[in-house]
Amino acid sequence: MSERYNYIEAVKADVMEAIKDNYTPEDWRGDRDGFEEQLNEDLWTNDSVTGNASGSYYCNTWKAEEALAHNWDLIAEVAAEFGIEPTISNGYEHGAEWWDVTIRCFYLGQAISEVLDDLEESGAFDEGEDEEESEEA
Repeated sequence: MSERYNYIEAVKADVMEAIKDNYTPEDWRGDRDGFEEQLNEDLWTNDSVTGNASGSYYCNTWKAEEALAHNWDLIAEVAAEFGIEPTISNGYEHGAEWWDVTIRCFYLGQAISEVLDDLEESGAFDEGEDEEESEEA
């Protein structure tokens, strides 16, 4: 039996990678909400995070099917959230790649929030010591 693919952890890893490659969290000090909003906007259509720009994260139906295996419950949950009929077909509209992308989009906001929480805990949004010292003086 295959191990269940963990969508939230996968999306979080992709969000973290996108941040490392394309953003400087320190530039967003004092504006976490703005950074979170920008990430949601930018990553919603980022193929390496959601696959939503091209309609496929993997560009491989078999890999999408493998990710969906043991995650059928997510299809019903995501369908209800987005108001989509929870059907699966061999066609593009509701095929494995479509559902894989839709689930990744569903988890994007949560993944971004959790990644930013982790970055915040590690001090990525802390004010620099120089700024703190100048405020104390």
